[in-house]
Amino acid sequence: MLSFSDYFLPCSRRMALTLVGFAATHSHARASTSATQPAMMHAKEWSDKASPLGWWVSEKYDGVRAWWDGRSLLTRLGNPIAVPDWFTANWPETPLDGELWCGRGRFEQTAGTIRQRRAVDTAWHGVRYMVFDLPAHGGPFHERLAACARLTSGLGQRWVQAAPHELLADTKTLQSRLNELVAQGGEGLMLHHGDGHYRPGRSDDLRKLKTSTDAEAEVIGHLPGRGRHAGRIGALQVRTAEGVSFRIGIGLTDAQRTNPPPVGSWITFRYRGTTESGVPRFANYLRPAALL
Repeated sequence: MLSFSDYFLPCSRRMALTLVGFAATHSHARASTSATQPAMMHAKEWSDKASPLGWWVSEKYDGVRAWWDGRSLLTRLGNPIAVPDWFTANWPETPLDGELWCGRGRFEQTAGTIRQRRAVDTAWHGVRYMVFDLPAHGGPFHERLAACARLTSGLGQRWVQAAPHELLADTKTLQSRLNELVAQGGEGLMLHHGDGHYRPGRSDDLRKLKTSTDAEAEVIGHLPGRGRHAGRIGALQVRTAEGVSFRIGIGLTDAQRTNPPPVGSWITFRYRGTTESGVPRFANYLRPAALL
């Protein structure tokens, strides 16, 4: 197994839409001149039969994806994130793609910090920006990876880190790495093909691997409950970005059934496979989505 530092010269440092109505500016936040959605590259599912040879593997962070456009930090939807001045001080003019992350199992802390209309300085001290790509670099991923490490190391800011990557020899090692990470509270793995270029949209050169599958859907209705849930909702009527509509009733607490995610908001759900018509099977509600 090769680590990033084995493959390249060592560096001195190793460096999801329920939050609606969020796009407010802050006196210490850099205002964005564009409300357009960043042209991000998105992952497809990893095939269990594929070999990891030639793929760089990193942790899939359970945070909030964020795009630096050279002036402002933006969400996946293009909304500006209110941050303290010091957090993005001296950042480059070149775009960065990464994840705002407070650590494993702390998604709510991350999302709570980012949803604030005005940056809470003390809260941002617990946030890291894990940079995993340079969209405007133009080279294959293994070159972007080296450039990313040099850039973050040069910044010298402990809260800005290049996401660690490693090369794995075979599927057995890949599965072992996944199991180890999940046991430690991690969400899963991301795989970048070393020769792949950055292209917006779903890419064959970027894959995700988890022990279960998560996805996002928009809440389009509340279905009434029966029996013990009479007077509350029984299920959420949802629709994916691909236009697939279905119900989710499993995973909701009594409190969530009384005060459910509002219509128009987005949620994250977990499922196991799909039907022939593409409907997710055994869908469970997880949490508000981190699409922002």
